[in-house]
Amino acid sequence: MELLEFARGPVLTFAITVFIAGMMFRIFSLLLMWRTRDSSAGSSRERSVFSAAVREIIRRLWPQAAYKQRTMFGLVNGYVFHLGLAIIVFFLMPHILFIKDLTGLSWGSLPNNVIYAVSIITLGSLIAALVMRFANPAQKIISTFDDWFSWIVTFLPVLTGVIATSHLGARYETLLALHILSVALLLVWIPFGKLMHFFLVFITRSQTGAHLSHRGAQL
Repeated sequence: MELLEFARGPVLTFAITVFIAGMMFRIFSLLLMWRTRDSSAGSSRERSVFSAAVREIIRRLWPQAAYKQRTMFGLVNGYVFHLGLAIIVFFLMPHILFIKDLTGLSWGSLPNNVIYAVSIITLGSLIAALVMRFANPAQKIISTFDDWFSWIVTFLPVLTGVIATSHLGARYETLLALHILSVALLLVWIPFGKLMHFFLVFITRSQTGAHLSHRGAQL
C-alpha cells in the first residue's frame, strides 16, 4: 500500500506536471518558431491554406502506390497498436474516472473483457513492430535510443495493466502501483521523445501542406 500511495501520489503528480509543461513548451515552440521570411508571390493555382493542410493530412494517411507492397504490413500494424492504445486509454472505466477527476470530462466505457482483448492484440502488435525494427537492416541502423526507449515506455503500461488485471505474480496493490509507475514514466518521456508525434503529427503535416500549396507543388 505504501508503494501504491507513493505511485499515485507524488510520482503521478510530478509526471502529470512535467507532461503538461513539456507539452505546452513543445507545441508553442513549434507554433512560434522563427521562420525565414517567404518572399515568393505564391502559385497562381494556390488553394486555400485550410484545404491544402487537410489534403496533406489525408494524403499521408496511406502510402503511395509505389511503396504499398513494401510498407503495407508496417502501416497496418502501426494503425493496429495506435488504435489499440487509444481504446485502452480512453475507454477503460478506471482511466475515464481518472480523466474525469483531472478535467471534469466523462464518457461511456467499453466492457473490461473488450479492453482486455484489445490490450492483448496491442501487445502483440507492439512486439511485431519491435521485431520488424530488428529484422529490417536499414531500419535497425537508423534506430536511436529514442526509438528503443519509446517502445519500452509504451509497452510497459500495457503489459503491467494486463498483469494487474489478471492478478498475476503479486498482490493487486503492488501490480497496480507498478502499472501507475510505468504510466508516470511514459508521461514524463512523451514531451522529450519521438512519442510527441502523437500530438504534433497533424500540426506539422498541415503546415507542410499549406507551404507546398503556396509554392505550387502538386500534392
